[in-house]
Amino acid sequence: MSGVGKKVADVAFKASKSIDWDGMAKMIVTEEARKEFSSLRRAFEEVNSTLQTKFSQEPEPIDWEYYRKGLGSRIVDSYKEYYESVEIPKFVDKTTPEYKPKFDALLVELKEAEQKSLKESERLEKEIAEVQELKKKLSTMTADEYFEKHPELKQKFDDEIRNDYWGY
Repeated sequence: MSGVGKKVADVAFKASKSIDWDGMAKMIVTEEARKEFSSLRRAFEEVNSTLQTKFSQEPEPIDWEYYRKGLGSRIVDSYKEYYESVEIPKFVDKTTPEYKPKFDALLVELKEAEQKSLKESERLEKEIAEVQELKKKLSTMTADEYFEKHPELKQKFDDEIRNDYWGY
C-alpha cells in the first residue's frame, strides 16, 4: 500500500506506542473519570486497529485477463487505461503548521503548570505530615512547645494580653 492511507496508519501506530496509558491511568482519581478514560482508550485502540488492518494492506492487483475473457478486450483495455491514468494527489498538510506553534506554546504552559502543581503537592504533603505529627503530639504538648513551632500565634496572644483585649 502507498499514499495517504499508509501514512495515516503509520502515524497512528507510532502514536499508540508513545502514549503512556498506564501512567495516565494512575493520575485519575474519580471512578467516573476512570470509566471515561477506559472508553477513550478502547475507542483509540479500535480506531488504531482499524487503521492498521484496513490501510496497511496493499490492494490486490486487478486480473485484467480474467475480465478480458468475460467482457472483451476493447472495454477492458479502456477501463485499464482509465485506471492507470488516475493520479491520487499527495496529501499536503496545511493545518499542522498553523496549529503547531499554538500547541507548542500550550505544551510549555502545561510544563509550567505541572511544575507549579508538583511544588504545591510537595508543600501540601509536608503540611499534612506536620499536621499528622501535631495531631499525635497534641495530647502531651505544652503551650510553650506549641508556641515554639508557631511564634506568630504567641505574638498575637501576647499583643492581645498587652492591649487588654480578652476576646469579648
